[in-house]
Amino acid sequence: MLTVRTYGEINARIRSGKVVVLTAEEAIALVAEKGLARAAAEVDVVTTGTFGPM
Repeated sequence: MLTVRTYGEINARIRSGKVVVLTAEEAIALVAEKGLARAAAEVDVVTTGTFGPM
């Protein structure tokens, strides 16, 4: 099953305070626990950026 959300839907969830945001590591753990389809249905945004001082 494919889970698709538009930017508008995600932005609405952000404004309402109901957005689910995980780091890439947290998303990997959730997929291992619940499977890809269920994890995709539960999560709105996965952050993949890193921070490194220049």
